[in-house]
This record gives sequence, structure tokens and C-alpha cells, in this order.
Amino acid sequence: MKRVDRAWVTQILTEAGCIAASEEAEELIQAAAGDSDLLDDLVSRRTNGEPLAWLTGAVTFCGVSLSLAPGVYVPRWQTEPLARRAAALLPSAGVAVDLCTGAGAIAAVVAAAVPSAHVLATELDGNAAHCARRNGVEVFQGFLDDPLPREFERRVDVLTAVVPYVPTGSLRFLPRDVQAFEPRLALDGGFDGTDLLVEVVRRSTRWLRPGGWLLMELGGDQAEPIGRLFHDMGFEGVDVMADEDGDIRAICAHLGR
Repeated sequence: MKRVDRAWVTQILTEAGCIAASEEAEELIQAAAGDSDLLDDLVSRRTNGEPLAWLTGAVTFCGVSLSLAPGVYVPRWQTEPLARRAAALLPSAGVAVDLCTGAGAIAAVVAAAVPSAHVLATELDGNAAHCARRNGVEVFQGFLDDPLPREFERRVDVLTAVVPYVPTGSLRFLPRDVQAFEPRLALDGGFDGTDLLVEVVRRSTRWLRPGGWLLMELGGDQAEPIGRLFHDMGFEGVDVMADEDGDIRAICAHLGR
């Protein structure tokens, strides 16, 4: 490709099936910073399905610009309502914890919305944890809540978690690009997708204060069994959150007092 202009790049991305080709072209051109060889490489990688955010090194989530490194799960716009609700529930001097934070998207949004609160997170993958720290998130590396300091037991006001929840047998139905590039560690939720969802609910009562909130992303057919577990673990006010299309995306409830 010799011409370095938006129309040309847009045409290539359009032919490759990119839905927002014009916007993506602009981002790739900016990332290339006038280097035509680099632009060629970026466009080639994008047409092969590599996530745009990996190529540009950034993604916007709830209006917050985040650094993103190749290999790190790309936060989805579908998760934004969960992040906004978590921020709305967090007291000004409260404590929030985000498990499996990835690039730190939810934690960064909550911290930006409630700067006087103490926001911390956990992440198993070292590359993702490094990325989250670059985004200003206080990250403890390890599995779920394992690395959290014990001083926060029964002090957390809001606990969020976007854990892997795709059933193992359904991974093959994910978009081709997701299967090819995004980390399986961030997707595979076990046989029925609820392995880690169940684990988070059971572990959460150690950290939440009475009245504290738990918010988790999940799939539509998982809301009923996880809702029952919420009830069994002493949670109240269970609310299933749906997106604008009516698809179930998350569940939240507060721990009984």
C-alpha cells in the first residue's frame, strides 16, 4: 500500500469487513504517525483480525482513555453499565475492589468517578496487571481475591468482577477474531461457564461489609442459578441487568445486614 490517506485505508478495512472502517482508519493513521511502513503493518494486522486496541495501544471505556497492550483482554462497551452502576453505589470515602481487572477498566472508571474512595484490584495475568498499573490502578497480582490484603476484610462497599463465563463448549461459537487473538484465560468459564462466578459469590462475603454490593457480568442463562446462590449466601435485592437490546448482561445485589 503506497497511499497514506484515510479514504484508502478505509476502503481496505471496509473490504475486510470492519464495521466502523472510517473511524478505525483514523485511529490507525494516528497510531502510525506518518510512518507508511508502520501503517501498512497495522492495517495488515487489523484485516487479519487483531483487535484495534492492541494496534493503537489504547481504548476508551466510559469516556476514560486506557492503555492496552497486545495479549490483554479488550474491555467491551457492554460492561460500561456495570462500571457506571458500581461508581454510583460507592460512597465518597468507601472501598471498591475489582476482581480479574484485566487492563483495569472498571477500577479506573470507578476511581475517576469517586476520587476520594480507595479502589483496588486483582489480576492473575502479569501482562494485564502491568497494563492496569499503567492505567493508575492499584493491582495485587493473583487469583481472584487471594492476593487482597486482609485489612480489607468486611470493609468493601462495592465488589465487581468480570470473570470468564463462556462455557468451554461454546468457545468455538465466539467470533473468529476473538478465538484467534484474545486470551482464553479471560474467556473460558468451565463446563457451564459458572465456575468462577460461583467462586466469586462464595468468596465475596469475606470482604463485603454488611450492605455492601456485589456486581458481576454473566450470560443470560446463568442469571437464575447465580441469583439463587446470591440468596443462599445472604444477599438481598438481587437485580438482573439487561442491555438496551434486552439481553441479560450482569447481576448485582447487596449483602444482608
